[in-house]
Amino acid sequence: MTLDNESALDTEVLATKLAQFDEFFSIAHQFNVNVRALSTSENGNFEQFLTTIPVPFKMASDMVGIDQAALRPLQAVSGVAAQLVDYLNHQSHKIDLLVGYILSQQDEQQYRHSGVKFGGGGIVLRADQDFTLGQLLELKLFFVEENSAVFCHGEVIEITNSEATAHDYKIIFKHIREEDREILVRASLHQQSKQLQSLAKKRNQESQA
Repeated sequence: MTLDNESALDTEVLATKLAQFDEFFSIAHQFNVNVRALSTSENGNFEQFLTTIPVPFKMASDMVGIDQAALRPLQAVSGVAAQLVDYLNHQSHKIDLLVGYILSQQDEQQYRHSGVKFGGGGIVLRADQDFTLGQLLELKLFFVEENSAVFCHGEVIEITNSEATAHDYKIIFKHIREEDREILVRASLHQQSKQLQSLAKKRNQESQA
């Protein structure tokens, strides 16, 4: 294979990955990201990735799944069950706060960078550290408002300049559990709802001024 053919193939693969990133809705939002470059020996398959997930991240997503499974049958019942659902939602919120605190302890300052966009397909990271196209990274995503965090592996698929000393890195998820992807999808839709409500409130205030 000639160098030109290799370059064309790389361009085609990169275009496919960029399209995969855009398959999911994503939204601009500030959040903390811990980033650690993966060595060649750490670049394993999905089963190997699962063994590296820290216990607090496994626990958090498992608890979300249990809450949803428990509440779903009750939500279809009216009357007293509605009060029970309300009570259980309050208890679930307390647990979310506790889990959120536990997860926050996983946020290590030496690896911390700023995420500026996220969705079910990947994130955009803003950092003054130099990452390279195609580099594989270990990611810990922290969403304080959602009391949630996600552990995954990603690949840098695009690099753009954002500031004099920083770059924006578009990162597609290489290894991520489906339940964690669902957490990100729900969080992105929740943030969109909050932003739309804020925009509507601002427009209403401007119209009354």
